[in-house]
Parts: sequence; C-alpha cells; structure tokens
Amino acid sequence: MNPENFTWARAAPAEFILLGITNRWDLRVTLFLVFLPIYLVSLLGNMGMVLLIHVDARLHTPMYFFLASLSLLDACYSSAINPKMLLGLLQPRSTISYTACALQMFIFAGLADAECCLLAAMAYDRYVAIGNPLLYTTVMSRGLCLALLGASGLGGAVSAFVHTTFTFHLSFCHSLEINSFFCDIPPLLAISCNDTSLNELLLFAICGFIQTATVSAIAVSYGFIAGAVIRMRSAEARQRAASTCGSHLTAVAMLYGTLIFMYLRPSSSYALDTDKMASVFYTLVIPALNPLIYSLRNQEVKNALRRTWRRFCCPGQGAGDWTQEAN
Repeated sequence: MNPENFTWARAAPAEFILLGITNRWDLRVTLFLVFLPIYLVSLLGNMGMVLLIHVDARLHTPMYFFLASLSLLDACYSSAINPKMLLGLLQPRSTISYTACALQMFIFAGLADAECCLLAAMAYDRYVAIGNPLLYTTVMSRGLCLALLGASGLGGAVSAFVHTTFTFHLSFCHSLEINSFFCDIPPLLAISCNDTSLNELLLFAICGFIQTATVSAIAVSYGFIAGAVIRMRSAEARQRAASTCGSHLTAVAMLYGTLIFMYLRPSSSYALDTDKMASVFYTLVIPALNPLIYSLRNQEVKNALRRTWRRFCCPGQGAGDWTQEAN
C-alpha cells in the first residue's frame, strides 16, 4: 500500500450516518410519540429522586446516598443517548460527527459500567444494614461510601477509555452508516475495514470481568443477607428486608440480563436489527423504571415524598406534621 492510500484509509470521517430504528416514516412518528413521554418520565423521575433525597434529612443514609447516585447515573446515561435518538426519529437523515460519536460512546459505556459497580456496592450496603444493623452507620461511613462511589466511577472510566480508544483507532472505509440509533460498539465494529478480533476480545474480556466480578459480589452479599433473614424472629423485619432487597434485585436483573444479551456474545451472533430493541430497553426503559421500582416498593420514599409535598406546597400544615413526626 502506497503512502497516499494509507493516509486515506486512516483518515477519520467527518461524520457518521445513524440509520436509527426503522425507515418507515409513520412508525418513526409513532415511536417518537411513545418514547418522548418515557424519556421525560425517566428524566423527571430520576432527578426527582435525587432532589427528594437531598431535601429530606431522614433519607441522608448510605442506602439513599447510593440510590441518589444510581438515579443520577440513569439520568445522565439516558440523556447521552435519547435526545439524539428522538431528534433522529423526526429527521429524514440523522448524522453525528466523529468527535460527538466518540464522546457519546465514552459517556454511555463509562456510566453503564459504573452502574454495574454501583449496584454491587448497593448489595454490600444492604448486607451491612440487614446483617449488622447496630453497626450500620459505623461500617458504612461517609468515607467508605465515597470510596465505593469513586471506585465505581473509576472502573467505568477505565473501561470506557479502553473501548473508545481501540474502537476509534479503527478505519471506517467500508461504510459510514451505523446500523443503530447511537454510537454503540458492535455496530461500529461491523462497519470497520480492519481486523476487529482484538476489539471483540477486549469487549468480551472487560465486560465479562466487570459483570462477573459485580454479579459475584452481589451473589455473595445476598447469600449473607439470606442467612441473616432466616435468623430473624420478627415477621415485620423479614418483610422490610424483603421489600428493600426486592427493589434492588429487580434493578439488577433488568440491567444485567440486557447487558449480557448485548455484549457477552460472539460477533457472529450479533443481529443488529434485533439488538436495537434490546438497546432501547436498557437506554430508555430501564432508566425510567428504576425510580418507579424504588419509590413504589419503598415506604420510606413514599413518606418522604408526602412530607416534602406538605413542606413546600402546604407550609403551615407541613411544619406541624414535621414537628409531630419528629416527636
């Protein structure tokens, strides 16, 4: 290959074309009308959860610190994908610049992996709360909570940096059409003219390590939780533990099930048209469901919401109720 051809092959394209979910205009309009309310519910629900935990002093515990962090992650990684997707549904041709594509992949991959690590930290938090309730606030100190959150963010950032760097060192000379509605790794590997075996190995190894390590941590934590629940004599305590853990396990099952289906497979089994629906589920639906799962199944969140509503919408009544509840 002469120098001119080598330079052309390695040149970064100015932009990519996002093929989106479907080519049918009527279906795209319908999807826009369905997806827009879901995204708004996701954004308002997650940011509302963050604000509720911030303003209600009774929720200033390690459990709700992690829940607020989870809600913030959901809001951010959903917003990295869905506004562009919604806009693309109404455009005849949706494009994204090379730099914006790399940034979108880095943000999404980093926050998704950080969420996996955060769910493992939340499982450990639940084990300490149920297994050692008298030492809960001592063990789960502010320093430990911040360290677990920082480790989750660092793990996600390192994973995202590796994936983004190796993906965008590839040449895209076959096509600039990404068969997806955002810059995900498998669709970009599919249009590269390089050998992508190393990228696929890194994808499988890094995602496999993060998911195996975090699932193992969650499984071990819940093994100890099950033992602690069995030893409880109070039916009310068992019900409270089951309610708290049920919300977390539901969130874990939804996220991990989708991520394993998407990324822990050989490239020969990728069906990009089918995988788009799975992508919609974990980029749009799961972030919208998480605040509902944690609020509808959690009596403390419901009580906090009522207190906050009375405090800001009915100041006179709210002050009396607040004083009465404090006593």
